[in-house]
Amino acid sequence: MIDSAESRGTLVQAGDDKLAMRFTDPPGEAVVIDGQHVWVYTPSTTPGQVIRMAVPSGGPIYGYNMLAWLLDRPAERYTAKYVRSDKLDGRAVDVVELVPAVPDLPFDRAIVWLDKGDGLPRRLEITEHSGATRTLTLSKMRTNASIPDRTFTFEVPSGVRVVDQ
Repeated sequence: MIDSAESRGTLVQAGDDKLAMRFTDPPGEAVVIDGQHVWVYTPSTTPGQVIRMAVPSGGPIYGYNMLAWLLDRPAERYTAKYVRSDKLDGRAVDVVELVPAVPDLPFDRAIVWLDKGDGLPRRLEITEHSGATRTLTLSKMRTNASIPDRTFTFEVPSGVRVVDQ
């Protein structure tokens, strides 16, 4: 069975090694990269535990950072195909298909909606190796904003055990 899911929440990224995805749907779920660890908290599928992984050294953090997958050196890493001009939330966008041209990327293809006005990604539709599709719609985007350090702090909820991987 191939799963596809739609989630809602907030995504904040700072530099190559900090990212926070905090979900309102499913509620309470989070993926936080604090520069030293990746914290994955998904109580809807793994109640009572949070997974903590060391951040790999040597460049941008991929894995849970889908923006880094797609935006880091795209001309070297993908074969791109223009799909169409479209509108998304009232904004003019170009829709582009990206197919990995290098090994070891965790997906087979991505469709990216790029804002014609500012060039920022507004939607990502990623087809994973399993066949599952993950869709992220990005709204209320701000660039170069001041972000408090606590944004990238994961506080382990009471009664939840930390599983190191």
